[in-house]
Amino acid sequence: MKNKDKKQEIEELKLLYKISDSLNEHLHLKKSLYKVLDILSNSMNMVRGTISILNPLRNEIAIEVAHGISKSAQNKGKYKPGEGITGQVIQTGKAVAVPRISEEPLFLNKTTSRKSSGHGDLSFICVPIKKDKQVIGALSVDKPFDASFSLTKGKKLLSVVATMIAKQVINLEAIQMEKEILKDMNKRLKYELENKYRFNNIIGNSNKMREVYQMISQVSKSNATVLIRGESGTGKELVANSIHYNSDRSKQPFVKVNCAALPSNLVESELFGHEKGAFTGAINQKKGKFEIANKGTIFLDEAGSIELNAQVKLLRILQEREFERVGGYRTIKIDVRIVAATNKNLEMAVEEKSFREDLYYRLNVFPIYIPPLRERKTDIVLLADFFLEKYAKANNKSVKRLSTPTIDMFMEYHWPGNVRELENCIERAVLLCEEGVIHSYHLPPSIQTGIESNTIPSRSMKKAVEGLEREMIIDALKNSRGNVSVAAKTVETTIRIFSYKMKIYNVDYREYR
Repeated sequence: MKNKDKKQEIEELKLLYKISDSLNEHLHLKKSLYKVLDILSNSMNMVRGTISILNPLRNEIAIEVAHGISKSAQNKGKYKPGEGITGQVIQTGKAVAVPRISEEPLFLNKTTSRKSSGHGDLSFICVPIKKDKQVIGALSVDKPFDASFSLTKGKKLLSVVATMIAKQVINLEAIQMEKEILKDMNKRLKYELENKYRFNNIIGNSNKMREVYQMISQVSKSNATVLIRGESGTGKELVANSIHYNSDRSKQPFVKVNCAALPSNLVESELFGHEKGAFTGAINQKKGKFEIANKGTIFLDEAGSIELNAQVKLLRILQEREFERVGGYRTIKIDVRIVAATNKNLEMAVEEKSFREDLYYRLNVFPIYIPPLRERKTDIVLLADFFLEKYAKANNKSVKRLSTPTIDMFMEYHWPGNVRELENCIERAVLLCEEGVIHSYHLPPSIQTGIESNTIPSRSMKKAVEGLEREMIIDALKNSRGNVSVAAKTVETTIRIFSYKMKIYNVDYREYR
């Protein structure tokens, strides 16, 4: 007898292993559940099997997956919690075993699939499927009546299977939720990216920047090759982003390549890809940046740094829209828009024979010149305020504004690093500032030093002190909206002295009301 029990245990373990394997085989839940019912049919001599799920919104139980039941019969199998044996199991959370269906008055047979089934009298086992402590459904099995079969053991076995199904449901729900979160995140990031690089988000309202906006607007919807020119740090990459995300290719790939950062021996491989075995280390075939950017836009930053050998292939792409991978013979056709940028003098490079003349004319179809910051002084305060808000938020600081002397120093400085230098300067100042205002002593030494900034003072110490006092009075009146009493308290002096100083420096409080 013991050997028989041991053999049965081994068979049950094999059955559970098969079910576990099938549940993990598919990410699609229904496929896994159908496989489970197939295994139960073969192992338990099951005639019919169903997995019913409770819909809490409708308060209705419906057959989700079935074995041995037609689709029309499956659609009839709908219950309310507490209705019939399946409804009772889901309502109470307790398993039920019926030795003979024909002798059980609670058995409803809503599917009508058991009439004239040809299997004689049937036994019925139904167990709950629980997610944590909540019943979410039921697993039920019909099998031919067998007096020697232990219904209690059958219930235990199916309860284990139901627990395995519940775990799979939870895991798949978690995977599905993660997919939905990633999908939403992807949508949000795409939306943010598109909005971030709309050309109306480029900071600046000077006449020269308005000309840049107009040119971006004109060229974006076309497929023309664009050459963005300007000094380092002026925002050429930002303009390239704006061109792509305002074009008809905005939903397609946007691939950025820093040509100056590519090793000379790998330029062609990076841009055009290579075949397996093309050179030492080429263990796999690799797609180049142009192939990845197909149907979209490729941005060639520092295009003036491309080697002469690679320039020949680049010229062919511009002319014929085709190329071969390194070590390959198959010609690959592509549809890609090229946006290039450089801070080099390409005309001089052409004269010096370091840049191909024919490539220069192919790239220079629609040039856009980004003016340096020193030529757009009216944009400095706008940019400074934008970066101030950005880095104050990023560093969780309550820095609100720039002091008047700071603004004056910004306007006097020649900004050799352009917008990038201004951004770094503001970030540093925000980190150093422990007040609500950025003062001149928060700025980098290069801006504070007269020699570096070309702002050597030409006035005496007395004049400098008078200038500082006047600025402090004006600043205090601005903050108090012309209230002399409040302004005097701000600079920690009396109303009499404050009024006297206003008279000396010809400052009228009414101008600030």
